[in-house]
Amino acid sequence: MKVCVLGLWHLGSVTAAGLAALGHQVVGFDFDAPRVAQLNAGFAPVFEPGLEELIRLGLASGRLRFSAALAEAIRDRDVLWVAYDTPVDAHGNADLDVSPIVRAILDIDTDAIVLISSQWPVGSIRRLEQAAALVSRARPLRVAYSPENLRLGSAVADFLNPSRIVVGVRSARDMELLSTLLSSITASIDWMSVESAEMTKHAINGFLATSVAFANEIATICEAVGADAKEVERGLKGDSRIGPRAYLAPGGPFAGGTLARDIVFLDRTASDCGVITPLISSVLASNERHKSWVKHKLCALFDPLSRLTVAVWGLAYKSGTDTLRGSAAVELCDWLISQGVSINVHDARVKTLPAHWRGAVERFEQPLAALHGAQALIVAADSPLYRAVSADHLRRLATRIVVLDADRVLDALQGDEAGLDYFAVGMPTPEAHAP
Repeated sequence: MKVCVLGLWHLGSVTAAGLAALGHQVVGFDFDAPRVAQLNAGFAPVFEPGLEELIRLGLASGRLRFSAALAEAIRDRDVLWVAYDTPVDAHGNADLDVSPIVRAILDIDTDAIVLISSQWPVGSIRRLEQAAALVSRARPLRVAYSPENLRLGSAVADFLNPSRIVVGVRSARDMELLSTLLSSITASIDWMSVESAEMTKHAINGFLATSVAFANEIATICEAVGADAKEVERGLKGDSRIGPRAYLAPGGPFAGGTLARDIVFLDRTASDCGVITPLISSVLASNERHKSWVKHKLCALFDPLSRLTVAVWGLAYKSGTDTLRGSAAVELCDWLISQGVSINVHDARVKTLPAHWRGAVERFEQPLAALHGAQALIVAADSPLYRAVSADHLRRLATRIVVLDADRVLDALQGDEAGLDYFAVGMPTPEAHAP
């Protein structure tokens, strides 16, 4: 089929390259001309394993090209796939009114179906349709919704081999057309109404966020009473009503991004509808509280913090990527800087640090080198580089160092035999006692 993918950052570039790899004729559009030129030269706008190779294969095959001219990009297309990253403010609010693509959709007079995968709040498609109805056009706007489910670090594999695709449509005609396109990706397509598809994405991320917050609250109690949260996790997942793949691992908080955004969407939607949701409304507060786990440990162990040098392993939003937006590690480093702490950081993918860190943060090419002069190590990402580090490595470089490892990446360092001050979320503390 002939497809135009609108928006060429993470979601859009993966979608365009993936569709071309499946044999479709694809034009990727973006208002950002330099980004379009970069993609036409075979370079991805953001690091994602396998993406650049897929883009270059698509360009070489002639099935993929990129354009900054909207009228030319959408001409004679069967499907216009909207894959713009939704603008979100610091509070998780989606800003649709200023999105250029929303205005562009209203100006498009085409019989092609508009398939939206951008993460918009429930009800956005209906409002877009209502706005389009007020615009003079030869044909009514046809809109469908398929929420994206691409994880940073595995987006290419997620797109090409999804467990299923959720699609909300308005008519049997739209279902038939989109089935021709989407069945080339997977035979497992869950068809539903547009509003149900919008709510499904919110519900999935809301459930996952609630599970993370629940697991971390249980872990906090475990630390206090002498239980091991990893053992409790095993007991939970062993229950047939819960299962081994449940989002119930004790560890760090969920960072800003899709989980936090959908909790905000659900909370605001409930409020707008006059619905009281005590559980959903408390998830962000619980997660925010858990973000202080490292802070509380550092304050209990070191006084004052202003004399401290801390090594931080991992900066990106997710290990193996170079995306800093929404990163919990970046948020933590900002707080450390505000406390006068000197910071040594390592992240194999992140090459450029935030400008406001200049003078307070030093970047190192190797994780062990970042330990120089540090009294504490914060493990903020799960990476094979970090898992390969032994207690001997640490002892040789730092005779006395505190390791704060929320997700137990360095779990081999636990135990007295390691000879290190090691702390993890949900690990019983020496002073733990039952109430």
